[in-house]
Amino acid sequence: MRLHVIDGTYELFRAHFSPRPGHRVRGRDLKATVGLAASMVALLHDPDERVSHAAIAFDNPIRSVRNDWFDGYKTDEGVPQELLEQFDRAEEAARSLGLVVWSMDRYEADDALATAARRWRDDVEQVRILTPDKDLGQSLLGERVVQVDRLRRKVIDEAELLRRRGIRPASVPDYLALVGDAADGIPGIPGFGEKTASLLLAAFEHIEAIPPRASAWPAGIRGAERLAANLAGEREAALLYRKLATLIDDVPLEQRLEDLVWTGVPRATFEAWCDAMEVTTLRTTPTRWR
Repeated sequence: MRLHVIDGTYELFRAHFSPRPGHRVRGRDLKATVGLAASMVALLHDPDERVSHAAIAFDNPIRSVRNDWFDGYKTDEGVPQELLEQFDRAEEAARSLGLVVWSMDRYEADDALATAARRWRDDVEQVRILTPDKDLGQSLLGERVVQVDRLRRKVIDEAELLRRRGIRPASVPDYLALVGDAADGIPGIPGFGEKTASLLLAAFEHIEAIPPRASAWPAGIRGAERLAANLAGEREAALLYRKLATLIDDVPLEQRLEDLVWTGVPRATFEAWCDAMEVTTLRTTPTRWR
């Protein structure tokens, strides 16, 4: 028994910016919505994934509680209007496939994914978090909770995170605080790159444990004196950035695990959705019906 929790916002953006043909319905560009539906049909019927329990989360709206903590945090500024207008439609598409939808407003989609992973990781064979977002690395647990990057066909477990970044899950928010995360509007600390952050956090795990004197830092960090001064001057900011990067894993999801069981596409609902969206080929693609 596996639990698949899906980053719907990522899937929607990926479909919008993909090279797939456009899809207009009554003058509206719905390429992203149809692309997301096609992606979910493929996932739900993938024999390697063996989907038994599933849910999908969306940032709807994109602003969240983190915008109250930091003015520079991500907003919907710069997001194409035709894409913003499809979030509600994307949720409808997911529901038509029989998926539980978490529409997040105060919290973020990633918080819902982290909450699901923590809440049910001991009740299933594996939690598979479908997103390439680096911040979900903090939810990894051995091979019990993993990330799946479908675009690159990679599975990232705790051992792979350690191999790739040199850190363990608990240090992921600290890592993002130091190096920054442009996708979320986290600036990072000047001068800190991936190698420096990895070496420091491998040795000290968290920002507050990093010694103020560079002489106590691991060998091999170039410009250590300058970086130590930068961190000392920006320590309060670094702790704020870590707060922004730390996922909230106790958001109020009302479902129980048994509510997330997926046994097939509800035929009548999905066919009605396809008709409304003027989608023809996708209408006959599912093979698991209920």
